[in-house]
Amino acid sequence: MKKVVLFLTIMFMTMSYGQETKQIPQINVNGEGKVKVAPDQVSISATVETKGNNAKDVKKQNDEKMDAVLKFIKKMNIPTTDFRTKQVALNPQYDYEKKKTSYNAVQTVEILVKDLSKYDELMEGLVQQGINRLDKVSFESSKLAQYQSEARKIAMKDAKAKAEDYVSVLGQKVGKAFVISDNSQVYHPQPMYAMKSMAMDNAEGASNETLAIGEIEITANVSVSFILD
Repeated sequence: MKKVVLFLTIMFMTMSYGQETKQIPQINVNGEGKVKVAPDQVSISATVETKGNNAKDVKKQNDEKMDAVLKFIKKMNIPTTDFRTKQVALNPQYDYEKKKTSYNAVQTVEILVKDLSKYDELMEGLVQQGINRLDKVSFESSKLAQYQSEARKIAMKDAKAKAEDYVSVLGQKVGKAFVISDNSQVYHPQPMYAMKSMAMDNAEGASNETLAIGEIEITANVSVSFILD
């Protein structure tokens, strides 16, 4: 009886292994889709940083500068829903050589500018009002989701076209997609820009235009396994 059970077990395992190792005819390809669009908004992260030896004075100076910055942003007719305070900090910094403690106050504001014609005037004004650190300038599209969808569709068409090219010489046809993997990454370009002072502009009679915006390239990448008929 034990021999019969052992024989049946081995036979079942052999059949299961054979089923597991059965290969499905398929082809694996990558597809890429690109959509180029002009950005219609910019996200700015700007910081007022103040240092000094007296914590109260440092905080007061920092608050005054940030107050002027926020008033200027409102003066530029940026809706209150499009800017917010992101970070507020007051930290002691001990100098072991001088054996003295100084203080560093930081306030950061995030601004979403939906009218790019305001960009140059806004950037100049922020610096004049006390911003001394720009953490991020990211040009974006308000229709990003729509363009991502378009790029994904193009990527899938590209993958299928590649698969059909490969198998056409073999007399086979591309069937249904077996596995689809999205390998896309979102990238917001941060272009080079130049901050110019009002004194320089007046002296040179130059325009305030400091930026070539260009285009955003929205890319989708997919890996697809197609069953072969």
